[in-house]
Amino acid sequence: MSRVGKMPVAVPQGVDVAINAETIDVKGAGGKLSAAASRLVKVELKDGKLSFVPADESREANAMSGTLRQLVNNMVVGVSKGFEKKLNLIGVGYKASVQGNKLNLNVGYSHPVILEMPEGITAATPTPTEVVIKGADRQAVGQIAAEVRATRPPEPYKGKGVRYSDERVIIKETKKK
Repeated sequence: MSRVGKMPVAVPQGVDVAINAETIDVKGAGGKLSAAASRLVKVELKDGKLSFVPADESREANAMSGTLRQLVNNMVVGVSKGFEKKLNLIGVGYKASVQGNKLNLNVGYSHPVILEMPEGITAATPTPTEVVIKGADRQAVGQIAAEVRATRPPEPYKGKGVRYSDERVIIKETKKK
């Protein structure tokens, strides 16, 4: 059995989990999320803990038990604590601002780049060169952060661009005459 799939998911206070034949729904203070249930995995809720057992001894069921366990764990953590990604804008004149649910980026183009945040995802700019993206859905937060970074990825000679706060950019040596 999968090592990840063996570990139960603890359901904290204030989080409700509903298990159906097709979906697993998690509801909490951060919102409501759902994931498709797999016929290869049996999900049981006992004493505030979710356990994931493969339905048979196949390799696919074993792998799916760990995958589904981690997806449900991310949903439980998302509705209780939430996820966030921090990005930094490095470059002269690079700045970001938020108007409503739109993120306005000035990253060296002749026009501002405007990205609309989907429902459940919020963006904040504590400083003009810092962007914080928050939400309950881990996949959506990561995807939006990747789209913001893709507007101007860090370049290898000066390091200018949009990067994650924990990202390290290796600066190349310039060409010598």
